[in-house]
Amino acid sequence: MPNTLHADHIQQLQTLYQGSELLVALFDTNDTLRYANPAFRQAYHLADTAMPTWVQLMRDNHARHTGTLIRSNDFETWLGSALSRRGKQPYRMMESDLHDGRWLLMTETVNEAGWMLCTAVDISNLATGERSLRAARDLALRAASTDELTGLSNRRHILALMAAQLTRPGPHCVAILDIDFFKQINDSHGHPFGDLVLVDFARYLQRQLRRSDGVGRLGGEEFMLVLPDTALPQAGQLLQHLLVGLHQPRAIGEHSHFSYSCSGGLTQLLPDDSVQCAYHRADAALYRAKQNGRQRLETG
Repeated sequence: MPNTLHADHIQQLQTLYQGSELLVALFDTNDTLRYANPAFRQAYHLADTAMPTWVQLMRDNHARHTGTLIRSNDFETWLGSALSRRGKQPYRMMESDLHDGRWLLMTETVNEAGWMLCTAVDISNLATGERSLRAARDLALRAASTDELTGLSNRRHILALMAAQLTRPGPHCVAILDIDFFKQINDSHGHPFGDLVLVDFARYLQRQLRRSDGVGRLGGEEFMLVLPDTALPQAGQLLQHLLVGLHQPRAIGEHSHFSYSCSGGLTQLLPDDSVQCAYHRADAALYRAKQNGRQRLETG
């Protein structure tokens, strides 16, 4: 008998999920909740018919001091860090504290279409000392992969995400973005304001991308995008849209209508490519964009 779920099996599975203490949730490609069993809804204080995005779920829980316990004074940076890891692997396991005192072992399983199954089991009965040690370990692991200022992936983590795409059938693209005239921004407005611009740029990039896309800060004002399952023409359209939208005035710090731009270099990963070769092509394309007038995209 083939190992597939027929209609009656799916009905039985749903019935079991509805009565289970296991937390179960299904998110679509846009990271919008499509199903959550009662245990999940109770843990995250969700109404029976509520279907928020994961980001909105985290925002609502943070505002109400319910659901996930976030040990950070800067929610947006925490959110950026969480998004830099969420949905980037076919399977991931992590641990999470809830405001009600429970400690959960959580899993994320992502299929080729981009849908995500999330499950969690209560592991609160583990020894308190072991819990503290595991929490400290997880915090150290997150810090090792996160850019402290922006909350995005750091250089090592974003390059690892690019390397992971080299093992998968394509097409996949990589882009390097650099904020134009960033030294002038620092010189004219001071380095603290320059940091605010970097954070604004990081938030802007994350809002434009899919859950499966990777975004990280390589260093200074230079950032990298990893775009899985995206051919060069589609990636080019995304980047052009991103560059145009970025130049719109926005409120940053004490400036209510500040605007800035960026330049980009884009490349598609090739068969038998290496991280170094792909990085070099994207970086060379970025250099041409800078030489050709900035606020533009070049491919290589």
